[in-house]
Amino acid sequence: MASSSKLTRREMLQLCGTGLLSSALVGCRQKTAGTFVNPLGTPYEGTNEQLLDEIQRAAFDFFWNEASPNTGQVKDRALANGNDSRRMSSIAATGFGLAALCIGDRREYGRPADIADRVRRTLRFLAKDLPHEHGFFYHFIDMETGQRWTNCELSSMDSTILLCGVLTARQYFADQEIKDLATAIYERVDWPWMQNSGRTLSMGWLPESGFLDARWEHYCELMMIYLLGIGSPSHPLPADTWNAWTRPKITYQGTEYISGNDPLFTHQYSQAWFDFRGKRDAYADYFDNSVKATKAHKLFCLSLRDRFPDYSDELWGITASDSIKGYVAWGGPPPQGPIDGSVVPCACAGSLPFLFEDCMRVLRNIRGRYKERAWARYGFVDAFNPLTGWYNPDVIGIDLGITMLMAENHRSGFVWKTFMKNAEPQVAMDKVGFHST
Repeated sequence: MASSSKLTRREMLQLCGTGLLSSALVGCRQKTAGTFVNPLGTPYEGTNEQLLDEIQRAAFDFFWNEASPNTGQVKDRALANGNDSRRMSSIAATGFGLAALCIGDRREYGRPADIADRVRRTLRFLAKDLPHEHGFFYHFIDMETGQRWTNCELSSMDSTILLCGVLTARQYFADQEIKDLATAIYERVDWPWMQNSGRTLSMGWLPESGFLDARWEHYCELMMIYLLGIGSPSHPLPADTWNAWTRPKITYQGTEYISGNDPLFTHQYSQAWFDFRGKRDAYADYFDNSVKATKAHKLFCLSLRDRFPDYSDELWGITASDSIKGYVAWGGPPPQGPIDGSVVPCACAGSLPFLFEDCMRVLRNIRGRYKERAWARYGFVDAFNPLTGWYNPDVIGIDLGITMLMAENHRSGFVWKTFMKNAEPQVAMDKVGFHST
């Protein structure tokens, strides 16, 4: 674990998943419901396509404005209305940001020459200036200098999210420098080193104490890390590492699916880039599994209405996010974290390809009836609670990222199509036995 007294986001999610935060986080059954007052806003009158475009344009503005024009590194978070002076960057946000720049270029949200230049600057910094260890990067850095932020860990998962963005840019842009830099960044990663002599991968490494004890060993967002590692042409993981992690099953209201005790985003992140539609391996159809997980999550939220009367068919969705007490890992089923009636827009936005009509109904409701406080310059605030009147002043890069990418995948499949044109993801999926359903 990190030597810092403050948990990193990844550590907190891991602890929550193993139940070690039970003394620090209050279970949802101990909360009392507030009084729900219908919002004053009017229904959103535009089409679904218009709203999705508004959401994506706003997210693009975040990834453009809240990144360093010199290094391309994207802030972990910013004020929802901009004018933010913080300098902490998340490498995962930068990974989402690279994919967002590809989307923005395709949809003409910015000048093509400026976007390509930003991508080149980002990749140059990653390839030549940003400190790394065996190709893996620190979770949080100073966006201008690249210096490690406090005592954060070298993160295997957040490095992987960054690499997914890097490979998306490599495939999308015709620029040879972009292609060469992206290839160098990916092929530099020494995946077996992160195994630390085990079958699974460690969640990270600290220069002060070595590898974290926590490992990627049960189903969650981990599919991307194993597939990128197995597909590596330079330092590949053995194909049988795909079989090294467990796939626990849960049943909720008659629906059985694979899931750890983790928030909803774990069913979304790998599928922002890897196209699992119409495919399965020896264990599951993972796209269908995420459909089931999203349906179960909606039913779970609706089951809480006796305590949190704001939850309804038009307002549900809880995943790792900010809360009035800080960043928390919450959701269900089963119940996780101090659920208090808050709504996290990226829970539904990140599941648009899985359950479009249900998720879109929620986003339209928030954009219309809650627009005065839940919608800002960069789109939806990270979270809000209609029962208490709390609205987060911030947006978070990874939450805007999953929102933007999954909106695009629903609209056109662009991120899936672009990323999957890279040879390495397809090689990996073939090696581990994916086949058409």
